[in-house]
Amino acid sequence: MKAARLYGPGDLRIEDIATPGLPDAGWVKLRVDAAGICGSDLHNFRTGQWISRSPSTAGHELTGTVTAIGAGVDAFAVGDRVVADSRFWCGNCAQCHGGRRHLCVSLGFVGEICDGGFAEQAVLPARLLHIIDAGLDERVAAMAEPLAVALHAVRRLPKTAGSVLVVGCGPIGGLAALLLSRTFAGTVLVTDRNQARCARVAQVTGATIVDLNRDAIAAATANAPLLAAIEATGSVAALNQLLGVVDPGGTIAMVGIFHG
Repeated sequence: MKAARLYGPGDLRIEDIATPGLPDAGWVKLRVDAAGICGSDLHNFRTGQWISRSPSTAGHELTGTVTAIGAGVDAFAVGDRVVADSRFWCGNCAQCHGGRRHLCVSLGFVGEICDGGFAEQAVLPARLLHIIDAGLDERVAAMAEPLAVALHAVRRLPKTAGSVLVVGCGPIGGLAALLLSRTFAGTVLVTDRNQARCARVAQVTGATIVDLNRDAIAAATANAPLLAAIEATGSVAALNQLLGVVDPGGTIAMVGIFHG
């Protein structure tokens, strides 16, 4: 089968590799239907920061169809359509047993600890999979993981804020703005250096476009304090500007990957 395999920084090869055999106990084999390219994939390709195996098949934003199940797997059947948790957690440590899988003592990621979705087939632990509606477009389903990131950020914001500012209108920031437009009663503000991208997000969500400065935000909020923001750029310069416009007592949910 074809797979995109990462050997090192800047060294990505499309190769023919062996098709996975029957999955081990507790694992599931998938036909990959779609996989998204995360900003972290680009960062890892450029820098090699998270390469722990070489070669490895990246791709943690994936959706697929179950083609085989290992022994002991009873929550899935052949033909089920699924999406995957990007985090590879053990399920055995105290943190996992306490429901804090993101703090697993051996936490890794799909595409790092095990091969991911940049291949025609993948084999993943059943514990990482979630069944989705059979009629959902695979291109939409592949966005489940970034949507979950955006949803977590939105849920961390204070419920009493009158306005929320989203800095960065890439996939995560755009999805956060979309969620806010459906769930938040106050004013949603968006800003991005890429004016076309910012305009697209504003058009889809009804958000108000602002410059990242105190005067512009004060005008958009009728001088009400800005107490909630989402930083989705990973830019140190943007974060410094954001710190200058969020009022005392405000909350910033940081989802950008900082490279500095």
